[in-house]
Amino acid sequence: MEFPTIDTWVGNTPLVRAQRLLDPKSSNTLLLKLEGNNPAGSVKDRPALSMINRAEARGDIKPGDRLIEATSGNTGIALAMVAAIKGYPLTLIMPNNSTEERKASMAAYGARLILVSKEQGMEGARDLALKMQADGEGRVLDQFGNLDNPEAHYSGTGPEIWQQSHGKVTHFVSSMGTTGTIMGVSRYLKEQNPAVEIIGLQPEDGASIPGIRRWPEAYLPEIYDKSRVDRIVSMSQARAEQTMRLLARREGIFCGVSSGGAVAASLDLAEQVENAVIVAIICDRGDRYLSSGLFNEAPQS
Repeated sequence: MEFPTIDTWVGNTPLVRAQRLLDPKSSNTLLLKLEGNNPAGSVKDRPALSMINRAEARGDIKPGDRLIEATSGNTGIALAMVAAIKGYPLTLIMPNNSTEERKASMAAYGARLILVSKEQGMEGARDLALKMQADGEGRVLDQFGNLDNPEAHYSGTGPEIWQQSHGKVTHFVSSMGTTGTIMGVSRYLKEQNPAVEIIGLQPEDGASIPGIRRWPEAYLPEIYDKSRVDRIVSMSQARAEQTMRLLARREGIFCGVSSGGAVAASLDLAEQVENAVIVAIICDRGDRYLSSGLFNEAPQS
């Protein structure tokens, strides 16, 4: 009898109905895709496994090669898990304002961490990763330009949403960081039903929402195709954080800030449409944000 290994449990995450956030008089249904149920705790498990598996299959990498990646957190944790499974040394470069839980999780899996300043941010981390590759220090997987990223969602997340919603999904809402999730899911859902509306979430100017970005033009992810997104919504940091806390306290769904933003946008959408089935991505779990104090606000009566 052959038993499964941990990588076989990436994907096939639950799609659950929100029960208490949506107006009870609403004709709409809000479904939440719980990506925190992946083994390393986020939606990034999917592209991490995809990028490494497909690079191996092409012969681009082999066990023992050092991998390098710039990350704001979740991709780094996911890559650290996959690298540990497969025996790759891994260097991760990230801004130093990431939460302690994220840094500790990467280190626990055995990754080497290089921190850049908050001012350098993800742009600086990406530049350093490419410089290290040019200097022969390892191979950059490049989640921002690697088509194996959205392919993971085209072959996995998208079909799961279609099947789990019984083909009834009418709107898909996702935060946008590397944009891999929204690119892959959009491609798949539009092939099934071109009428499905794809809504992308970006932070308002000045907002700092972990995992999502309003990229400068020079750093816009190469995998991003604006034709695959029907509408882009700008989200305030305060609203995303408030909805994140409400998800835990009213739905029992413990998640991060970008997920709160996606659900806030979904609730706004539900006030504009009728008889819709709205699916939002819950990107990760809330436990990797505890040290930030975001959950310390007293519950509203």
